[in-house]
Amino acid sequence: MDAPDLHNPELYTNRQISLLEFNRRVLAQAEDTRTPLLERLKFLCIASSNLDEFFEIRVAGLRQAQEMGVSQSGPDGRTPQEVLRDISQRAHGLVDTQYQLLNDGLMPALAEAGIRFLRRDEWSAEQQRWIREYFENSLLPILTPMGLDPSHPFPQVLNKSLNFIVSLEGRDAFGRNSGMAVVQAPRALPRIIQLPPGEPGNGPHDFVFLSSIIHAHVSDLFLGMEATGCYQFRVTRNSDLYVDEEEVDDLLRAMEGELQSRRYGDAVRLEVASNCPEHMARFLLQEFELEEEALYQVDGPVNLNRLLAVCDLVDRPDLKYPGFTPGVPPAAHHGMDLFKTMRRGDLLLHHPFESFAPVVEMLRQAAQDTDVLAIKQTLYRTGPDSAVVNHLVTAARAGKEVTVVIELRARFDEEANIQLANRLQEAGAHVVYGVVGHKTHAKMMLVVRREGRRLRHYTHLGTGNYHSRTARLYTDYGLLTANAAIGEDVHRVFMQLTSLGKVSELTHLLESPFSLHQGMLDRIAREQAHAEAGRPARLVAKVNSLVEPRVIRALYSASRAGVRIELIVRGMCSLRPGLPGVSDNIQVRSIVGRFLEHTRVFLFENNGEPEVFCASADWMERNFFRRVETGFPLLEKSLRDRVINDLETYLQDNTQAWVLGTDGEYTRLQPEGDQTPLSAQQTLLETYSDDH
Repeated sequence: MDAPDLHNPELYTNRQISLLEFNRRVLAQAEDTRTPLLERLKFLCIASSNLDEFFEIRVAGLRQAQEMGVSQSGPDGRTPQEVLRDISQRAHGLVDTQYQLLNDGLMPALAEAGIRFLRRDEWSAEQQRWIREYFENSLLPILTPMGLDPSHPFPQVLNKSLNFIVSLEGRDAFGRNSGMAVVQAPRALPRIIQLPPGEPGNGPHDFVFLSSIIHAHVSDLFLGMEATGCYQFRVTRNSDLYVDEEEVDDLLRAMEGELQSRRYGDAVRLEVASNCPEHMARFLLQEFELEEEALYQVDGPVNLNRLLAVCDLVDRPDLKYPGFTPGVPPAAHHGMDLFKTMRRGDLLLHHPFESFAPVVEMLRQAAQDTDVLAIKQTLYRTGPDSAVVNHLVTAARAGKEVTVVIELRARFDEEANIQLANRLQEAGAHVVYGVVGHKTHAKMMLVVRREGRRLRHYTHLGTGNYHSRTARLYTDYGLLTANAAIGEDVHRVFMQLTSLGKVSELTHLLESPFSLHQGMLDRIAREQAHAEAGRPARLVAKVNSLVEPRVIRALYSASRAGVRIELIVRGMCSLRPGLPGVSDNIQVRSIVGRFLEHTRVFLFENNGEPEVFCASADWMERNFFRRVETGFPLLEKSLRDRVINDLETYLQDNTQAWVLGTDGEYTRLQPEGDQTPLSAQQTLLETYSDDH
């Protein structure tokens, strides 16, 4: 049989379409009646938020590529125009499904549970009076309606802000009336307002939309005129920041300036109320210079993500996932000497099933330990009021050498990271912004401690960010180790990030953009060589995205040689499994559940001497070639065995697993016959948390 051309575009799925389909799997969690009701609402909001980012970044990038005359968007060979047409068709269907689920499924179920969103025609007289007072006291003083005429051009509209286009009859005091005006909802006010519980006619969880209040009283904004129509709209803009690092002297100042422009980037999508007249929708399209395919008419609030606030406002544990207490290994309980624990052996934490607290505790102890001389850390996302940052500030003020590599270009966290950088610098920490042209995405912490006449390195390496909140929502691995060779590797990577010099040879770590890509290819080739020699060969990889063409070709080649390849890919996957003579031995599944799957972990069978790597990187071009990333091995057998068991659990999931077909479509697995239902996330929760 002739060897196939592994560059053939038919062997690849478009990455953007694959990412859009991931959002369909998220939405399926909202559709699933087995999911607690408020969690279903939350998944609907997540799907909406994901779609926002998809347009802000992915669609915006394709439109730019189209304008620049780019001929194809990836190894699948499709043009940006072709992909944009496909996205439009799929995204319109996805949005229709979202609003149908909201109106016909979630809203009635929430009302039955005593959580009501009251429409204007449902307001009682008492409620109307309360809402009128709210409008006059909290809303009217800060609203600025804008009539449209030659001296009042169409206003600047912020990215993803709530706005209304209003049709008017009559003339004002100056005899003017263009027939239309725009009202922009104040950003300072919540989009969902809870009616006072306990007052006559109000239930314990009654809400009204800010948009409904504005609709009900819009004529009050145009005295002596009549508002004959009021329609919500929202525009989504290109939000990918661009800073030419070769041309700027101060990256922080450049980023501060660029953040302002994000709010008014080129429009890529227009959402309007479904009852908006056609001529007004076309007027808005013209104002934002958009084609008709960019118009999304929706039957409900134009920003579903705002409903997420209800999940926090409603105290109904019976409608949410059961709480749990993340496990803490006995050797890492609060107050124990973590440095002593790490000297006895490596610790592996699997978040969120196990607590992030030992990582924070390690930093706390380092900040207070007089024998600790230096702390070095990378920060990509940390969250507000971060305990990690507080301990770094304490350490710096105590006179320790604190070096923090902050990635200012962490998408949508840029502003928070600028504030973080300023705070750390004020405390006396050394703050650097990584390497020109490469995002620093590695998750590393290094503590240098004086012990007798020697200095010892204590290291934390992770697959996820130093963010306590996401550590309860994302699955990630974190390794705490006192291994001298790993500590020296991490020290060398930090030297590259903060200083100048040639690439250092590392003993255990693989590093992007230097050795991680080739290191993965070499290990795939090694499995292929085992298979070709008749030895058992197997590879398991768990990543968020798999789109890098050379890795995919290596996997195809290994599959043809007989390597059993099992891939757990949460989101984008350009590889097509099950192609005869190409990927017969490859299976791909996606796990979507309560927690966001975020671990990047790789198992190479290696003829009975398995090698397990964890990494901060996905199998994407950007991670391999345009970022600083680290892959780290688990050297202790007990930790390797534990991760292998975790992977086997994911491969046995038959309730939250979606299997990718050759045609690029996913099918959700269901227990068959007398097969026992198994959720990997629930199994791991029961295995590692302190509640079981």
